[in-house]
Amino acid sequence: MGLPRKLINMNAFVDGEGYLGIVSEFEQPKLAIATEDHRAGGMLGTVKLDMGLEPLEATMTMAGHVAALIRKFGTTAIDGVQLRLVGSYRADDGTAAQAVEIYLGGRFTEIDEGKAKAGDATEHKYTLPSVYYRRDVDGVVEVEIDMLNGVFLVDGFDRYAEIMAILNG
Repeated sequence: MGLPRKLINMNAFVDGEGYLGIVSEFEQPKLAIATEDHRAGGMLGTVKLDMGLEPLEATMTMAGHVAALIRKFGTTAIDGVQLRLVGSYRADDGTAAQAVEIYLGGRFTEIDEGKAKAGDATEHKYTLPSVYYRRDVDGVVEVEIDMLNGVFLVDGFDRYAEIMAILNG
């Protein structure tokens, strides 16, 4: 019988600056294939055709006011904010903890400062649509997506290499 690996602890780095003790929650981008319905003559039903990838978007919640992050709002570079989330995942079966790192390149499009009341906990939520995503597990790249440069790596296989080879002549 196996036990699941659970997130034990985490840290976030924004443009190299660490937020240990401040980052309280992180929602990773959903990895999804964009599809289009297709049914033609002779087919029994509709199939989903692969039309590329859906947009990537992450959210990060900080346990309080962080002026340095608010100052990044409005950057004109589509990948002007570099975010790295480091997590330690462990199963209670005696196996070693796993290091999981998420790298994102994007920009903050929304900062939700929520409600503020003296004496109450404050949280600010940052939304980061991303053009770059990479997930490493124990130093091995599991998934890498670069929307601008046409890279779609999964387990070492570039699922978009054939298309990019055609486009680059």
